[in-house]
Amino acid sequence: MMDFISKLLGLFSKKTDPVKRQVSQNGLDLIKHFEGLRLEAYKDPAGVVTIGYGHTKTAALGQVITEKGAETLLKSDVEDHSAPIERLVKVPLTQWEYDALCSFVFNVGVTAFKNSTLLKKLNAGDKAGAAKEFDKWIYAGGRVLNGLKTRRAAERKLFETGIWKQ
Repeated sequence: MMDFISKLLGLFSKKTDPVKRQVSQNGLDLIKHFEGLRLEAYKDPAGVVTIGYGHTKTAALGQVITEKGAETLLKSDVEDHSAPIERLVKVPLTQWEYDALCSFVFNVGVTAFKNSTLLKKLNAGDKAGAAKEFDKWIYAGGRVLNGLKTRRAAERKLFETGIWKQ
């Protein structure tokens, strides 16, 4: 009888894993739009070797991939960059806020996001203040890039409204 009760209690005390959130097609489209598709490896404006839709982890000069390969790399990279968002963000997010953060973290990296004022304001419940922080992330290699200004404006718009396209 004790074994039965222990097993029954165990059923109610087991933690269930929360449903893992995923970036939506809208979020992927935003990333694709700003990363652009390059099937041959190149150095980005900051001097980082890149291929596909902004893939850097295994990119090497001279490397060539297919569009399908670029899609596969993108999905893997987004997974790597979005997983920490679940751990670091302590407040509820809408899908479009999550998508905007996925694009942002994909571009600036997890460490930068972890140490950002954007995250601090977000976790303090100041979503309007967090949204304004997107505008500060417009530098690469120590200089302002118009492409980053445009990307951050789109990420902020998505974060605030759910729409990023003009």
